[in-house]
Formats: sequence, structure tokens, C-alpha cells
Amino acid sequence: MEWQPDEQGLQQVLQLLKDSQSPNTATQRAVQQKLEQLNQFPDFNNYLIFVLTRLKTEDEPTRSLSGLILKNNVKAHYQNFPPTVADFIKQECLNNIGDPSPLIRATIGILITTIASKGELQTWPELLPQLCNLLNSEDYNTCEGSFGALQKICEDSSELLDSDALNRPLNIMIPKFLQFFKHCSPKIRSHAIACVNQFIIGRAQALMDNIDTFIESLFALAADDDSEVRKNVCRALVMLLEVRIDRLIPHMHSIIQYMLQRTQDPDENVALEACEFWLTLAEQPICKEVLSGHLVQLIPILVNGMKYSEIDIILLKGDVEEDEAVPDSDQDIKPRFHKSRTVTLQHEGGEGEEGEDIEEDDDDDDDTLSDWNLRKCSAAALDVLANVFRDELLPHLLPLLKGLLFHPDWVIKESGILVLGAIAEGCMQGMVPYLPELIPHLIQCLCDKKALVRSIACWTLSRYAHWVVSQPPDSHLKPLMTELLKRILDSNKRVQEAACSAFATLEEEACTELVPYLSFILDTLVFAFGKYQHKNLLILYDAIGTLADSVGHHLNQPEYIQKLMPPLIAKWNELKDEDKDLFPLLECLSSVATALQSGFLPYCEPVYQRCVTLVQKTLAQAMVRTLTLLDMYNQHPDQYEAPDKDFMIVALDLLSGLAEGLGGHVEQLVARSNIMTLLFQCMQDSMPEVRQSSFALLGDLTKACFPHVKPCIAEFMPILGLNLNPEFISVCNNATWAIGEISMQMGAEMQPYVSMVLPHLVEIINRPNTPKTLLENTAITIGRLGYVCPQEVAPQLQQFIRPWCTSLRNIRDNEEKDSAFRGICMMIGVNPGGVVQDFIFFCDAVASWVNPKDDLRDMFYKILHGFKDQVGEENWQQFSEQFPPLLKERLSACYGV
Repeated sequence: MEWQPDEQGLQQVLQLLKDSQSPNTATQRAVQQKLEQLNQFPDFNNYLIFVLTRLKTEDEPTRSLSGLILKNNVKAHYQNFPPTVADFIKQECLNNIGDPSPLIRATIGILITTIASKGELQTWPELLPQLCNLLNSEDYNTCEGSFGALQKICEDSSELLDSDALNRPLNIMIPKFLQFFKHCSPKIRSHAIACVNQFIIGRAQALMDNIDTFIESLFALAADDDSEVRKNVCRALVMLLEVRIDRLIPHMHSIIQYMLQRTQDPDENVALEACEFWLTLAEQPICKEVLSGHLVQLIPILVNGMKYSEIDIILLKGDVEEDEAVPDSDQDIKPRFHKSRTVTLQHEGGEGEEGEDIEEDDDDDDDTLSDWNLRKCSAAALDVLANVFRDELLPHLLPLLKGLLFHPDWVIKESGILVLGAIAEGCMQGMVPYLPELIPHLIQCLCDKKALVRSIACWTLSRYAHWVVSQPPDSHLKPLMTELLKRILDSNKRVQEAACSAFATLEEEACTELVPYLSFILDTLVFAFGKYQHKNLLILYDAIGTLADSVGHHLNQPEYIQKLMPPLIAKWNELKDEDKDLFPLLECLSSVATALQSGFLPYCEPVYQRCVTLVQKTLAQAMVRTLTLLDMYNQHPDQYEAPDKDFMIVALDLLSGLAEGLGGHVEQLVARSNIMTLLFQCMQDSMPEVRQSSFALLGDLTKACFPHVKPCIAEFMPILGLNLNPEFISVCNNATWAIGEISMQMGAEMQPYVSMVLPHLVEIINRPNTPKTLLENTAITIGRLGYVCPQEVAPQLQQFIRPWCTSLRNIRDNEEKDSAFRGICMMIGVNPGGVVQDFIFFCDAVASWVNPKDDLRDMFYKILHGFKDQVGEENWQQFSEQFPPLLKERLSACYGV
């Protein structure tokens, strides 16, 4: 007997669906409660599917809504549906997939794929065969509805469809889809391509077996009248370029011609898909040879795509010049992610390098349109092509640029400035002769009457900051800085944001060149504090933190501290412990504390206390949540949410900044807190970022106030040993560094712990593909262990001496390098045989010192001369013949060998 609804119950459900479309929030709340009550009745879901598929008299939005509520129930509780209910829903879906209304068909399609993704593809074996059968229906609605559902299933379950679990249905489905590329209806042609497209990136075998048919069918549709079909053809070709370029190469010339046309398609969605082709092609090794003949056509097309569209200008409120007084709404503000501390070393000819596992993204010139669009894609394509072709791009660009940059229409002028910024990285060499003229013109554009021109000029100038700083300061740096600081106080929020970001880039490039202007810079940044709305305040913190990193101890002057600290501390007191705005402020204070050093003393107590509280609170919450979640997690693993540990990570990093900045002065703060107990817990946290920051803090506290750390060493060392796992690069790096710092403080008392850590360190230094930062820190720590426990470490010398020498030759002279080399010299004293085979590497490492301290120079002298005396003059001559000339010269000049 088929299920039938109770008339009264049906009316109740319909009323609920009507109410839920009401804009009134109180009604909405009542609807939510009612839904939760009705979900207790198993056949409530039967009513929902009944309204969707059978009540043809109801209006479509109500029927569709009924289906969407059902979809949410399926998502949340499908495993609890009685089999009769589940079967009724599945049957109704398949019987009505050809509903005359496109909205209802689409809703049923969503419902089918939601059930399928609940593991039902295995337990609903008739689904795929039936949908594929329905494609042959004479009735357009049935064919379209089934294709819509199949497309959603292909999107959601592409991996499963290509696995043995289902007996490889694609062997039948893909040839079937390919037949429909020739269908008379554009909607169905489009579905067919979209279905096959889901399997390109995963290289599904069934598609690879039909690849030539697929490519021919795509070519046949190249000139299709329907824009959705053209879009899917472009998308397919872009993906094939990534996975099966071998099949496209024979046709590459005509594909490029086709994509040049499509990139100018009147439909922007098609043009955007086509534009992706150039981005993908730029990553292919063959890019240069296949594209160079087409640059003359391509470059003007990309440049033309970089103009703001009329819709962009409306969305960006391009005609609103002054909006500084308008508060930001929460959705304007992107979530921020804190980048945990990684300990790095200073290199020859440059500052400390960033950890290699960190990606920087600085190419976002207009964030609010964070939707990818033709302008962004064209600019990104020009950027990557500039990196491929370098200065060969300029002959095609320079003639265009002049016309753009001085154009009376601001939209065109703005796009020219964006072009100039996009090519900055790739074409820098070739642009240098034009920069003395261009930079003053761009600085002038900072005063343009259109806000969107001012903001793009900020971004483009920041892309040339490196060149500006390399010139005499009065020529470009000073005028640029003066104008950028005015833009930081612009009356338009987008300009404020662009100027703040550009200024942060300029700070990183200019470093101490900014010292003469500090007073002026601080006045501006502090004034902005009182002026900025929420979103830009967060960027302002970053600009202040970067300034502190760039000028360092030069900031430690009473007049500067007096300007900067009061507004920062006022913000600090204003923010609650659970406010995410603390992140950027904590990061900023961390940089400021490190730069001010003792100048930060008057402010350190409340800051320190609050950080400890944040760590304590997070740990307590995590404990409570672990206990309650273990219960919940077993019941609903998919709804499991990890507690937010970002507060703890940022607080640990600021504590590191305080320890580093205040040095010994942090001692009394540590004495009065339970930070060591908390640190013991944090070092064992399940989240790698928490451990990473804990080890950085442990190292900084070891340097600043070791007496408080020493009682914990016996408990801490085994944990450090466990974390020497290069799978988590940054955790391993910081743990390694902390062990080195602890060794220097422990001296000979380090002896019981050597065997816990040395084997891991030797393994890491010999691993192929270990990132440079980790290699360097590992070498330093092995050297320091050897310095305090030479007898224990020296027997292993032969296992690590060669990679040890090569990884430290590029490090600047500094304390860490000094202690590590003393360690190596002492170990060579204990086990001279361990270095014999690799002595040339040792010579090279010694020569990398510019001026070692006198007693270290003596150690080097003794080892070099000892070796020379040992082998005899003649053998030494032969040996030193292998030296590169520069090495020979340095050793003879410095050590007389």
C-alpha cells in the first residue's frame, strides 16, 4: 500500500513552508523550533518529498523549499531514516526528475546527489543505470533533469565513480555522455561536456581511453552559438593542457588562435574561462616556443581585459570618493591567519630568510572583488607571462603603455597603471631605463582625483619599491614616502588600505633608510589610528609591526615611544580576550617589543600577564572540550569542531617577542607566573602550530632566564627529542634550535641527553631535500652539542661533517655560527680521523668566515697546519691543487697554508 499524507498534517507542513518565507526574524525562529519538533516524526520527510514532487498546484518556490529542507535533513540524519521512508524518497525522485519546472528538476537533482553522497551510491545500485536510461527519453524535460542530476553526482563523487567499488560505471557513462555532445539542445550539450570535464583532472581511465574522441568532439563545438557550451569547451581545454598536453600539441596553433578569440568573447564568463588558458600555458615547459609567435596578438587582448568593467565600478562604488566615515560591516573583513614563529639565521648578503614552507600572496590589488574576474585573470596571466618571456614582452607592451598611462579617461589610465605593476617582477631589467620618468608620473597619480586610480598607483609603486630604494634617497624615496603617507590619511577607505599595504612593502625594502624620517612616519601612523574604520585598522597594525622590524633598535628613542605606545596600549586595553582583533595587535606588539628592547619595560607587565592568561584559558577550554567532545565525537564525527587555538599561538609568539626584546628583564615576570607549567602542556599539544610556537618560546626563555628553565630540562628533553620529525618542518626547526640554546646553557650537564637527540639530528642533516633553514639550524645544534659534550658527539663526526660544512658556509658570522664552529674544532681534536676524507669541505667552511674571533682563528690555524704537517708538504701541494682559486687565496692570506 503506497504512503498517503494525512490532509491535516499536509496543511500544517504547507503553512510552515509559507511562514519560513517571511522576512520577520521572530517568525523565522518559530519556524526553526517547529522544524525541530517535526523532525521527531519519521514520516515528516515523506510530507516534504510529497510537496516537492506531487503538489503540482502549489507555487514553485514553496515546492522547491520543501525539497531543500528535506535535503538538509538528509545531510544531517539520513542514517536514521526508516528504510520505507528512504525508499519512498528515492522512488519519488527518480519518477519526477522530468518535472516541467526547471527549478523543481534542479531541486530534485540536488536531493539525489545529497542522498548519493551519503554513501548511497553503493546501496542504490539502480540510480546510475536509471538516470543514464532516462537520457534517451524523447521528453526534453526528462533528459535535461537526468543530465542535471548526473552532472551534480559527477561533481560530488568523481573519485568514487572511477573506482572498483562501483564496478567502474564510467566505462558506460563516458561514451554515453560523448554521444550527447551533438544533441540539438544547447542546455544538454552543455551538461554533457560538464559531466565529462569532472574526470579530466583525475585522469579517469575511461576518459583516457576515449581521449581522442573527446578532443575531436570539443573541436566540433568550438564555434557553438551557446555561451554556456563555449565556456565548458574552454574549461575542458584548459584542464587538458594540464593533464594531456601531449594530445593537444599537434593542434596547438589552432587552439591558441581559438583561445585568442574566446578571450575576447562578448560573454565575460566565457572570456574568463579562456583567459585561464594563458595562466595554465605559462606553467608548461613548451610555453615559450608555442606562444612567442602569438604575443603580438595576445598582449593587447590581455591589456584590454585589465580595464574595470562597468559592473566592477558600480560594485566598487568607484564614484564614491569619500567614505572614511562609513563603518565597516563584518563581512568586509577577511579572516586573518597568524603565521607562527619560525627561527631562522642571517645569510650572507641578505636578511634572515623566511621559512621555505610559507607562501606569500601579495598580488591582490582589489580585494573586495575577491571574486575572480576577467581583470584579475588577465593581470595574473600578464604577470606569469612576464616571468616566462622577461624583456621579450616589452616590444609588444611599451607602445601600448604610453597611450594608456597618459589617457584622459581614468578607467583606461587605471588599467595602464595595473599593467605596469603586473610586469614589474618579470620585466624589471628591461623597465629600469624607463623608471626615472615613470616613477615620478606614478607618484603624481597618487594625487589623482579618482580613488581607484590612487589605490592602484599605491600597489604598482610598491612593486617597484626595490628599485626606488636602490636610488639616492632624495631622488625617489623621499617624494614617494611623502605622498604615500598622505595617502595613508586619504579620505577613501580603499586608498587607505592600498597605501598602508604599499607602505609596509616599502618599509621591508628600505629598512634603516627610513630612520631619518621616523618622526614624520610615526605622526602619520598614529594619526591614522584615530581615523581608520575597523578593517583598515588591522592593516595599520601590520604597517606598524613591519616598521618596527625594519628599523629595529632605532625605534628605541623616548620621543618615538611616547608617540607610538599610548595608542597601542589604549587599543590593547579596549579589546576583550575573545576578540579576534587581538591577533594583528599581538603580532604588532611582538615586533615593537623586539625593536624597543628595554624601552618596552614600562609596558611589559600587563602585556605579559594577559598573554599567560590567554594561554591558560585556551588550554582549559581545550581540556573541557576534549572531555565533552570525546562523547560527541563518537556519535557525530562529522560535526566535530576543534577548539580555536589561534589565541594561544599568538600569545606564545608575543611572549617570545617579549623574552627576546627584554632579555634578562623578563626574569621577574617569569618568576611570578606559571608559564613553565603551561609551556610543558603546549609542547605536547596535538596541533603542530602550537608546538612550533612553544619551542620558539622555550628557546627564547632559555636565552633570557635559564635558571627558570633548568629545573624542567629533564621533563622537556624527551619531548624535544620526539619532535625532531622533519615531517613538520617548522616544528622540527624550532625544536632543533631550542636544543642548541639549551646545550649552550647546560654545558657538560647536557651529557645524559645527547643520545636522545643526536641520532635524529644526524639523520635530518643527511636527508635529501631538507629545506635550507632546517639544515642550517640542525648544523648549528650539532656543533653546539659537540661544543659542550665533545666526547659524546665526536665519534659520529664522519657521519655528518660533509653536509655540516656545506650547510653553514653561507651563514653570516654571528654568535650561533661561532659556537657551532668551536664545537666542530673541539670534536676534530677528539677524533681527527673523522674529518680526513672530507677535509676540503672543512677548509671551504673555514674560509667562509669574514673575521672570526682571535681564539677561534687560532683553532682553525692549528687544525689546518696540523693537517698539513701530518700529510707532508708534497701531499699538501697535491691536495690544495683541487681548491678553487678563491679558496686557495683566502686560506693562504688568512692562515698561511
